[in-house]
Amino acid sequence: MKITFASPDAVAKLLTFREEAAAWLTRLGSDQWQRPYPADRLLATIESGSVFMVMDDDVTAATITLAPDVEEGLWTERELTEPSSFVTKLTVARTHAGQILGGRLLDWAGDRAYRNGAKWPRLDAWTTNEALQRYYLRQGFQQVRTVLEGGAVNGGPRVSGWLAQRRTATASTPAVDHDHAWVAAWRL
Repeated sequence: MKITFASPDAVAKLLTFREEAAAWLTRLGSDQWQRPYPADRLLATIESGSVFMVMDDDVTAATITLAPDVEEGLWTERELTEPSSFVTKLTVARTHAGQILGGRLLDWAGDRAYRNGAKWPRLDAWTTNEALQRYYLRQGFQQVRTVLEGGAVNGGPRVSGWLAQRRTATASTPAVDHDHAWVAAWRL
């Protein structure tokens, strides 16, 4: 497997990938990602160099977005003064589930954030997806708080406001014990 920057011609593939993940989440009883993700927004994120794809030959095994900026209203002004990278849209194909690929990607993101001078990889998770929140806690993240108000539409309820962070670390000193030689080999 190798990790690469997503290219603009991958928009359709990544939107399909997200739809497959949303269908799986629905089967689990979650309402996460039920609204279609806007293609133009995804393209802008790809063009900023923040979207990565894990490829297993010609198959997309996973994707992750690692950006220096975040949606407004989640983190406090004080928190935003701390150098951080924000992890979003981490998705693993069902064909590659059970291979600790998500944990390895989180370690890769922490390594990349560390090398870029960040103190924290931070993320927000779906507020009703408690299984996902427990997963992030097992990956060494600590919950900061849950933001429930200030959604994108009329300041209404926020659907993805469970906030967590962990210290950045190099792949040789990870937050969770995975096969770190494998993670280190992913450096771009």
